[in-house]
Amino acid sequence: MVFKTVLVIDKDVITRKFLKHMLEEKGHAVSQAESGREGLVLAWRDQPDVIVADPNFLDLDAAAFVQKIRQDPRTAFTPIIALSSNLDKEFSEDLLAEGYNHYLQKSGNAITELLKIFEETSTDFQEKTGKRENAGKVFTFLSAKGGTGTSSLCANIAMNIAIAEPEAKVVVVDMVLPIGSLGSIVGYEGSIDLTTITDLPQEEITIDFLDKSLPRIELWNFHLLAGAPNPEASNLLQVQNISHILKTLEEIFDYIIIDLGRSLSRISLPIIQKSDLLILILGTDQGTVTITKSVTEYLKTLGIDLKKLYLILNRAIGLEGITKTDAEKILDLDIKMTMPYMGGNFTTANNQSQPITHKFPNDTGAFMLRSLAKNIIEETR
Repeated sequence: MVFKTVLVIDKDVITRKFLKHMLEEKGHAVSQAESGREGLVLAWRDQPDVIVADPNFLDLDAAAFVQKIRQDPRTAFTPIIALSSNLDKEFSEDLLAEGYNHYLQKSGNAITELLKIFEETSTDFQEKTGKRENAGKVFTFLSAKGGTGTSSLCANIAMNIAIAEPEAKVVVVDMVLPIGSLGSIVGYEGSIDLTTITDLPQEEITIDFLDKSLPRIELWNFHLLAGAPNPEASNLLQVQNISHILKTLEEIFDYIIIDLGRSLSRISLPIIQKSDLLILILGTDQGTVTITKSVTEYLKTLGIDLKKLYLILNRAIGLEGITKTDAEKILDLDIKMTMPYMGGNFTTANNQSQPITHKFPNDTGAFMLRSLAKNIIEETR
């Protein structure tokens, strides 16, 4: 079994019935829509694993349809297969450029080709690769404002998670846009990064490929998928492949630790929604805490359970500012931990691309990082 749910959108009732019959014979659950707007409603309500659509909609332009799908966090990464009788090569190229994942011509081979695509882009790897019984846990770091030390804490806590569970495989993914910083924090200077991986055809982004290609940063005890090296590369990011990459990483690693920075976008929101734990980093100024309150309220409107939030007040780079008690009153949420003031040690470790617990093992901050890692692991058990 590959995709469990398929949404078919086609104005022709005979085509819809044929696709439904043939796909259900193969074990897929199929829902149908006649128009683009009806398809949008069903896509957002049911969140199917894949959408198969004739882009010649009754009521919407093909580009408008895919734009609406991609802008909504519930369907931003849902694969869309265009199934059309239009034989014009330019037409198919335009659709792919607009955000459709695949283009197929309506023909006698269409079902066979559809099933092949389902297999290649499946979220269930069991038949092909021996899916692990339990997919990896996803911990996502984010903040409401820059300058809170989110990326540094992400790397250091990830390193301590790897040490706390030496048998576990840990990967850190830098999703901060437009420029990632984890590479410089851990001293990575290689060419494999988020932009080079997303630029590959989806069928090449396999478990075997990622397992062998992502560098292991030995001093930090984790594998790394570095972020975009510059804004130009970020603008060329093939967003449609991100969901597939993350799902594949879940099959390889026990812990997938994602750094989003302060990004709340159509790219980051689906990741936030599917995370096992959201680690929200606060600075000590009242402005940051107030903005964080707005962010938590927004997350709540998206249906995110605030019990998944793990708040950390970071005093490592600044002693002055709001107290934990006052911050909790503003947020109406508990802050799980406070990183203590570390003087210049926090910055020194960052500048030398060394983990804090390695560079300053006896610093109070190092002890706190070890404790944080263990507590975060326990939160999702």
